[in-house]
Amino acid sequence: MSRPLPRHLAPTGLLDFQHPAIEQLVATRGWRQLPEYERIGTVYDFVRNEIAFGYNRSDELPASQVLADGIGQCNTKGTLLMALLRASGLPCRFHGFTIDKALQKGAITGLTYRLAPQRIVHSWVEVLHQGRWIELEGFILDAPYLASLQRRFPQTRRFCGFGAATPDLASPGVEWRGTATYIQKEGIAEDLGLHDDPDSFYARHGSNLGGLKRWLYEHLLRHGMNRNVARVRAGRW
Repeated sequence: MSRPLPRHLAPTGLLDFQHPAIEQLVATRGWRQLPEYERIGTVYDFVRNEIAFGYNRSDELPASQVLADGIGQCNTKGTLLMALLRASGLPCRFHGFTIDKALQKGAITGLTYRLAPQRIVHSWVEVLHQGRWIELEGFILDAPYLASLQRRFPQTRRFCGFGAATPDLASPGVEWRGTATYIQKEGIAEDLGLHDDPDSFYARHGSNLGGLKRWLYEHLLRHGMNRNVARVRAGRW
């Protein structure tokens, strides 16, 4: 049985849950008053479905900016999830990985896909519930986006692409039921270990792009990526 440590509840530069927008959200939704199981599930569902799958300008955004963007991918949605969990009194930690870029093919296309590194920085969140650390990754794809994939690839089991890597696309196990949730686990290439927070992970491992590629991504390429994701979500492929 694990016990929470103060560092698993602390704010950081990226986990800025003392930001007024996050404080207001947590208070308005009444998350702190919920029993632990429901508290985890409600926060998880908010990040999964009210923050749409999409590409922010950087992995290293504070949670308040991800909330303002209203979109995110594995790393940025994970930062927001951690901030909201801690703001709600729920200890959590960060687990870093790399994934093969084939997992993103379809969501990322053309020149953008060719420029992407072969190994992409990835992460999931681990929350402490009833003395056990539970892995949460299934929040990455919002339900409308995932449903569009399932309609396009009906009766598909093992699947890799469009931001998913799962042994069963038809029933990937992304709902909170008190156990681990995954949607990209099958694409993991390298385990980069546990960290107390995303800040310490990025300080050690960096993020996905640098230099000219980062500038192109931030200012040009991600906008096309988000338009493509919107088309997939709407079923206009």
